[in-house]
Amino acid sequence: MGKLTGKIALVSGASRGMGRGIALVLAEQGATVYVTGRTRCQSNTDPQALSIDRTAQECSERGGRGIAVQVDHACDREVEALFERIRGEQGRLDLLVNNAISIPEEIVQPGGFWQKPLSNWDMFDIGVRSAFVASREAAKIMVSQGFGLIVAISGYVGRTFTYNTVFGTTKAATDRMARDMAIELKPFNVASISLWQGFTFTELALRNLERVEGMASNLNSRVGSSVEFPGRVIAAMLADSEIMTLSGGTHISAELAERYELTDIDGRVIPSLRVERGAPIWQPV
Repeated sequence: MGKLTGKIALVSGASRGMGRGIALVLAEQGATVYVTGRTRCQSNTDPQALSIDRTAQECSERGGRGIAVQVDHACDREVEALFERIRGEQGRLDLLVNNAISIPEEIVQPGGFWQKPLSNWDMFDIGVRSAFVASREAAKIMVSQGFGLIVAISGYVGRTFTYNTVFGTTKAATDRMARDMAIELKPFNVASISLWQGFTFTELALRNLERVEGMASNLNSRVGSSVEFPGRVIAAMLADSEIMTLSGGTHISAELAERYELTDIDGRVIPSLRVERGAPIWQPV
């Protein structure tokens, strides 16, 4: 039995990237993981194509249980229905990971915010507003049961300019929202944490390394992590009986990995970039 056997988790945006990696680690340690996203596996496509169905299958193959639920996180009613389903099927929820965000392909292309499509604001709508809706529904379950953990995926962009104005605004708001939710949730033994993940070798990141001039040469590969690294950190937090001491803080995943004595899947110690990229603003409440 894994240390997360019996735990119920929800990871949004889990068809690919960090969401997929986080879900796989949680399942590997025994959790039942609801994986959400818009991409389903179609019968006429490659069954190995990335989708919530493939992630759920891999979760089950790793020893836990994966449950794929197609959800458009821009639709409040679909999000509410998701939590109604979890409550009905499981009667509890231990962990919510707010990972879903709409990242436009042109985010790494040159140009000011006035030159980019207004649709770039979708990053904020999905990354902040939809995360708030999911957290609101999760809190209804967690407060009533007297425990739970809500994790927001953020990054050094909360302090340091990265990509563009909307992306930075989204992640700074993510950090503040996690902190303020922690204050309101503290009396009910529910933790809320924002996790700063550094450069991660997601599918999109790997494509960008190939096509964006100068990106690969400016990246020190030793600082990049696998998509499963943040999952290892989150799994350790979920198993931590003292997690409330971290609630309300913005935490660097590499530093929490050191706290929990974790490495990446290849054994590397991922370094904190606190000095190079900035320190979190919000401390535990």
